[in-house]
Formats: sequence, structure tokens, C-alpha cells
Amino acid sequence: MDIAALITWVVTALGGFYMLGTWIRRGGIRQQQSGTSRLPAPVIFGHFALAAIGLVVWIVYVVAEKSALAWTSFGLLLPVALLGFVMLARWIPVHRDRTTAGAPTAATVQGADGTVPAERHFPVPVVLAHGLFAVVTLVLVLLAALGIGGT
Repeated sequence: MDIAALITWVVTALGGFYMLGTWIRRGGIRQQQSGTSRLPAPVIFGHFALAAIGLVVWIVYVVAEKSALAWTSFGLLLPVALLGFVMLARWIPVHRDRTTAGAPTAATVQGADGTVPAERHFPVPVVLAHGLFAVVTLVLVLLAALGIGGT
């Protein structure tokens, strides 16, 4: 269970790195001032930082097998999941605006400077896979912390 959780966590992290890189590359940080991006930088970087810290703690747990570390990782994953749901809720309208037919409106898909939100460039399969693997990781970490399924 421990190794399965580690694998799903790493796969989840890879998808997250891809989306973070896309968001930064497409100007997400610059768009904070204009309000174009619907994803606040503190939420994105908080999600990233807590997930990375949790992953490091999980790796130490896999090596040391101390249950307190498993519970610490699980505790770190809870706000990571909450922040992830916040970002998903804010991303869905941006995605819907991209898929609606017709000309984009300034109020829904473009910022004051005429640019589209950086998160519009997230591929849907990556978003879905990231979320699915994140849920699986959370469940596996909980099961491992409870001692279900062995190591």
C-alpha cells in the first residue's frame, strides 16, 4: 500500500508540475495584477508547497515506517485536496468559456488586457488524470496510515 501510494503521488505530482509550468509559461503570475487569471497565486503555490512537503514526508515514512509520518502526510493532503477543489471550481468556468461557440466576451474569457487566462491552456486529460490520481493517493495514504493493506 505504501509503495502504491508513493507511485500514485508521483504520477499526480508530474501532472501538477506540468500544469504549474503551463500556468507560469502562459503568464499566470503576470495575470495576477490584471485579474485575468482566475487562479490566485497563493492558492496555486500553497497547493504545490503542501503537496511537495507531504510527498517528502511520505518518502521518509516509506523508509522509516513510523506511523506518525503517515498521519502527517495524510494531514498535509487534506488542505492540498481542499485547495485543489478550489482551483478546480475556479478552472471549470474558464474551460467552459473555451468550449462555448461564438465570439469570446471580455467579461468571461479575457482580462482587461485582452489576454486569455493562463489556465485556459491546461489540457483536460491532464486535469482529469491529476484529480483522479490525487483522489486515489489520498485514499491509499489513509489506508496505509490506518494499517490496512500492509506495506
